[in-house]
Amino acid sequence: MTGAPEVELSASQAARLLRSTATVRSRSRQLLERARAGESSWFIVHDDARDAAADIVVETTRLRYPDGDIPFHSRWRHFEAGGIDRLGALDAALPPAGSAERTRALIDVVLVSVLLDAGAGPEWTFRERSSDLVLTRSEGLGVASWVAFCEGVFSSDPADPLRVDATGLGRVTADTLGAAFQVGPDNPLTGLPGRVDLLRRLGEVLSSRPEIFGPDARPGGLFDHLTRGGRAEVPAVDILSGVLEYLGPIWPSDNTIDTHPLGDCWHHDAVVGPGLTAGWVPFHKLSQWLTYSLLEPFRWAGVQVTGLDELTGLPEYRNGGLLLDSGVLALHEEAWADREWEVGDELVVEWRALTVALLDEIADLVRDRLDADAASMPLACVLEGGTWAAGRVLASRLRDGLPPLTIRSTGTVF
Repeated sequence: MTGAPEVELSASQAARLLRSTATVRSRSRQLLERARAGESSWFIVHDDARDAAADIVVETTRLRYPDGDIPFHSRWRHFEAGGIDRLGALDAALPPAGSAERTRALIDVVLVSVLLDAGAGPEWTFRERSSDLVLTRSEGLGVASWVAFCEGVFSSDPADPLRVDATGLGRVTADTLGAAFQVGPDNPLTGLPGRVDLLRRLGEVLSSRPEIFGPDARPGGLFDHLTRGGRAEVPAVDILSGVLEYLGPIWPSDNTIDTHPLGDCWHHDAVVGPGLTAGWVPFHKLSQWLTYSLLEPFRWAGVQVTGLDELTGLPEYRNGGLLLDSGVLALHEEAWADREWEVGDELVVEWRALTVALLDEIADLVRDRLDADAASMPLACVLEGGTWAAGRVLASRLRDGLPPLTIRSTGTVF
């Protein structure tokens, strides 16, 4: 007996399928199962090392959150760098708590900050003048973008600096963003032109969709759109779908199906899928990171966000580094760690896919050790507790904080 004939997908249907977190997971699982069968050209999977990786994550989680109260993995943690309550310090200047205008402002800043969050490079630092803290990497980028927002760098209205709008983004140049991030010959920031291009693309998208982002063309308009009609409950995947659908054109990747941009979606010959989706592995790392970072503004506004674990783990170099540095993954050739890779190289695509699939398994092991379940400790908390921090700890011990693989950054993915 033969199976039903495969239904051919249109380009728009294929792009929609590749925006699904279910597809992110299923394609990643394909590559993990293939690697476990010894069919990967790049990686060996050592399943017996997963327990050690989980132990490191648990140890890190207990050190970071000894009371067991673990927040979501989000950009808001970087805004709290150095133990400083920057949101609280800004409270009096913001609209009243719980108001839609306050929520718009918070979405404005976190969305722009996440877009600016790709790897800073090993040499860049940021000195926060108000605290005299010197910060690097994600914390530095987070605080630098927070300060820039507070100073009105992304607003077109000097009388209303605490906002982001299309006109303000259109005025950002490499010089203005570089000055805000304290970039100079002795303080280089990786991918500065790419970050500026991304902000300009964001401004163009905001202007082109007034029905979503409102007449002022602000990122915060996404909140109004997703809660239209007084909606008090929003699935997490609806937030991600909005981010991918409405902000998809900002991504500079050439990865497309017909005229539909795929964003953080890359090719791997071994991946099976229907029609036009065959060979494509989606990740949407920054879009999912943004979605995780939008959970709190929605909740602070009284909107319940459901289905958190439909989002996936984030396939970036800290989570992926945890797996390599703990021995869960090993390269077939050690010399590959000494060369520079492109984001679209098959080794990098597979590393990221294995990271997504293995994070789900590590999360279950971590919950078992902490006597928790997915309801009390969703993946967003496992990442925060967690896998990302443990990856950073191991990188610090082994390579002064550098990731185990070197990937050329454009400022838009890693």
